[in-house]
Amino acid sequence: MNWDDSSDRTPGGPPPADGGDPATGGDRLVTASADGEDQAVEAALRPKSLHEFVGQERVREQLDLVLKAARARGATADHVLLSGAPGLGKTTLSMIIAAEMGAPIRITSGPAIQHAGDLAAILSSLQEGEVLFLDEIHRMSRPAEEMLYMAMEDFRVDVIVGKGPGATAIPLELPPFTLVGATTRAGLLPPPLRDRFGFTAQMEFYEPAELERVVHRSAHLLDLEIDTAGAAEIAGRSRGTPRIANRLLRRVRDYAQVKADGRIDREIAAAALQVYEVDRRGLDRLDRAVLQALLKLFGGGPVGLSTLAVAVGEERETVEEVAEPFLVREGLLARTPRGRVATPAAWAHLGLAPPPGGPGTGGQPGLFGV
Repeated sequence: MNWDDSSDRTPGGPPPADGGDPATGGDRLVTASADGEDQAVEAALRPKSLHEFVGQERVREQLDLVLKAARARGATADHVLLSGAPGLGKTTLSMIIAAEMGAPIRITSGPAIQHAGDLAAILSSLQEGEVLFLDEIHRMSRPAEEMLYMAMEDFRVDVIVGKGPGATAIPLELPPFTLVGATTRAGLLPPPLRDRFGFTAQMEFYEPAELERVVHRSAHLLDLEIDTAGAAEIAGRSRGTPRIANRLLRRVRDYAQVKADGRIDREIAAAALQVYEVDRRGLDRLDRAVLQALLKLFGGGPVGLSTLAVAVGEERETVEEVAEPFLVREGLLARTPRGRVATPAAWAHLGLAPPPGGPGTGGQPGLFGV
C-alpha cells in the first residue's frame, strides 16, 4: 500500500519501470524495487491522505502537525526530506503532502538532473505552492545541487547567460514551493543540503501487524477475500516492506484463483509462497543459496565475499547488495573483518547442526582444541 519509486526519470516525467537489473534484484519477488506491473497496481492502491496511510506512526504524527500549521498560516509547507529503504512509502507520502496542501505535484529524480539548466527549467515553471518531489536526491549533480541551495532558501536562482568574461548572472525569482526529497542513502547528502530541509523523517521497516493491515486494505481494494490468518502469513514473509506485501498478495491471488476457489487462507497463502520459493522468514532462492553455500561448503565461515559469490554462481555485487542486507538485518549473517560468518540463527533456520568448533569457526577447533 505504501511505496516509493527509486528509478531514473526525466525531469517532470512519470516514474519509469525499474526491474530486471541483477545489481538491484529487480527480477526477484521479494525485491523492494518497483517494476512496471508494480507501478500500475500501486496507482490504484496508494492511500490519498495521512488518515489512510498505514504505519510510520511517528512520521505521520509529525508530518500532520507540519502540514496543519502551514495551512493555518496560509503558507507553503516547509521542505521535507524522507529517507529510508525502498518500498516504505516515500513517494506515497510526497503525494499525500501535495493532496493535504491542495497543491499540484511534480515528480522527477536526482539522476535525471545532470545539469544546473535541467533544474532551472523545472524550478522556473513551478506554480506557487506546488510540491516538487525529487527522488534519489543524493544522486543529483553537484552544479544542480548548488543551485538548489539558493532555490530552497531564498526562492531564487541565478541563470547564467553567455560564456567566459562576458557571462552575466540574471536573478530569477521563484514562487514559494515545497521540495520533498527522498533518498535511500541519507549519509550521502552534503550537510548544506540536508540542513535546508525544515522537516526530516526516517522511514522505518514495518511490523507484521502493520503489514497485516496493509494486506487487508489492498485485498479489499482488489476485491479479494482473505482471512486474518492468510493476511498474517503474507505479512510475515514481506520483509517489513509494504511493496513486497502487495506483490506477494497478487501472486497468492493468482494461485488461489487457479488452484482453489479464490479465497485466501493460511494454507493457500503458504502453499502459494512455497511455489514462489519465499519461505516463512521472507528468504527467497538467492538468500537460501547464499546461506547454504556458507553453511555446507564453508562450515559457517568466515569466508570472503568473492569466494562466496563464486560458490553461489552470482556476481559479487549481487550477493553484497541484493542478498546480504536482508540476511544481516535478520541476524542470519554477519560481516566481519575476516569475512562472512553465519550466525546460530542461520543454522537453525536451515535445520542444520553447527560444526564441532561452534558457529563461525568453519568447522575448525578453537584454541587448545576447545
